[in-house]
Amino acid sequence: MNLEQILFLDIETVAGTKNYDDLPERMQALWSKKSAFLNNPEELTAGELYERAGIYAEFGKIVSIGLGYFKRDGEVLQLRIKDISMHDEKALLEEFKALLDGPFNQKTLKLCAHNGREFDFPYIARRMIVNGIALPDCLNMAGKKPWEIGHIDTMDYWKFGDYKNFTSLDLLAAILDVPTSKDDIDGSQVNGVYYEHNDLERIGHYCKKDVAVMARVFLKLIQADPIDEDQIVIL
Repeated sequence: MNLEQILFLDIETVAGTKNYDDLPERMQALWSKKSAFLNNPEELTAGELYERAGIYAEFGKIVSIGLGYFKRDGEVLQLRIKDISMHDEKALLEEFKALLDGPFNQKTLKLCAHNGREFDFPYIARRMIVNGIALPDCLNMAGKKPWEIGHIDTMDYWKFGDYKNFTSLDLLAAILDVPTSKDDIDGSQVNGVYYEHNDLERIGHYCKKDVAVMARVFLKLIQADPIDEDQIVIL
């Protein structure tokens, strides 16, 4: 496997509006129906459950995409990482698409994410449709056979065909002795960091750390040589 043909990515999402009451009336009614099926042992109201809306592409939005790719600097293999973080989701997705249509536009490109098939890839595609952005080829799966879709999912690697199993990236990193990205915030806190603290930079920083963890986990999963901290370059 050519590591330089893989684009590692991770997305951070939040609810589409700060509060449930900020939603249009039609969307409030639809969220009320959706939230009625959520696990809710504390019997919270639809408004109280709205902070979870970010995990659903119909009710959330993307505020950060972390990207990583391997590149050789002479004899040294580097993992280069950057983020696209914006309040304007459409502008964020247009910039991401420009990268896929430009520097990363190659038929051999593979997108890699943890649980990407279930979350990151469809979420990005759905939000592009919502924002009226044409899907790049690597995200447009219509009419393609499974082996024609260039997606890699680190969770699939760990499943070994066991479709009942879910393993978090943090757990995989722990058992594979990869440093954690959860030393500041975790995914459950992103909505609060965004809406309560307005700290998009902090979210982007966390997103980049997740990408680094995922890429290092991937190397472990394919039993390739690991990389050291000094081989990770933040752009």
